[in-house]
Amino acid sequence: MKARIFFAALVILASLISCAQMNPHPMEMTGAIRNAKTSVDHEALAKHYEDAAHEMQLKVEEHKKLLEEYEKHPYYYPKRAQDLQGHCRSLIKSYEQAVEANMSMAKIHHQIADEVK
Repeated sequence: MKARIFFAALVILASLISCAQMNPHPMEMTGAIRNAKTSVDHEALAKHYEDAAHEMQLKVEEHKKLLEEYEKHPYYYPKRAQDLQGHCRSLIKSYEQAVEANMSMAKIHHQIADEVK
């Protein structure tokens, strides 16, 4: 019984840590976008968006694993299994949308970089 409680606490802790806010924009984006004039500037912005998309994709995979765990072992989380599953599904959807949005922005900046050359 103690092992189950420990395992459940460990999974919940991992879930909470994975939900911690990341800094998705380490650069000052407004200024970087406003001042982007050269091909190199736009390629840097595109790389930033691609890196952000990659981070979001890692979060998608992480939450898919958590969702699988919650679905396989709902008895570890008696009254909360459905809440945890729904939470993971919601986060997966949000992160997938963020991946798409960031990749779209990267594509646009790659196109601008090509036009500026």
